[in-house]
Amino acid sequence: MLTPKSICGQIKSLTNDLIISSLCEAQNFPSIKKLSKKITEIGITHSDNSVFLKSISYAEMYQEVLNRNAYNIKMIDGALLTLLYRFKNDKIVAHRLSYFPAPDLVAFQNEPELYMTDEIYMDILDKRIVTVPLRFDFDNEKAYKPIEHPISHLTLGQYENCRIPVSSALTPYQFITFITVNFYHTAHNKNHFNIYKEKFEDSIFPEEREYLHINAPIYRN
Repeated sequence: MLTPKSICGQIKSLTNDLIISSLCEAQNFPSIKKLSKKITEIGITHSDNSVFLKSISYAEMYQEVLNRNAYNIKMIDGALLTLLYRFKNDKIVAHRLSYFPAPDLVAFQNEPELYMTDEIYMDILDKRIVTVPLRFDFDNEKAYKPIEHPISHLTLGQYENCRIPVSSALTPYQFITFITVNFYHTAHNKNHFNIYKEKFEDSIFPEEREYLHINAPIYRN
């Protein structure tokens, strides 16, 4: 069973994996907060979600998250990963899992000779790269509507109405594996990451399955 304790443990373990793989430049380990008798939150001690609600440019938001140290993991290219989970009576009710790439990769792309000798940088040196933030949201307590506002969904590029249905809430392992496989592929293939096979129950509506959607799998090997 996926509990607050097991989710916090996954985040800590995967953070260590990223440190060992040299993908992580800085980190803030998660903690478990008891917000009330029923509500438990897994986040970082000094996290503040108000920055995500501000009407500011992406570059400004990224810098504010960085300045506040309000991230779990800072990747080697400056990308920030944030993982926030909320449970009610040990059952997940919400999460916000975010990938905030650095607004530009000038330092890497203008002086690639400094990094070309190490394969882990190969995926982020291409000058054609356009950075796109993404966020996996899950909330089964607030208003939701099939297709229009799925319980679990992926948002790309901060587009307000971009909500791609996801079959369930994501575990830290599913989220971080998605990020490393797709954006740090070379480093992912060279390193060993602990595997967690558990997954949350499906929350997708039948009509959403008829649309293009993302399936959260169980990892078997």
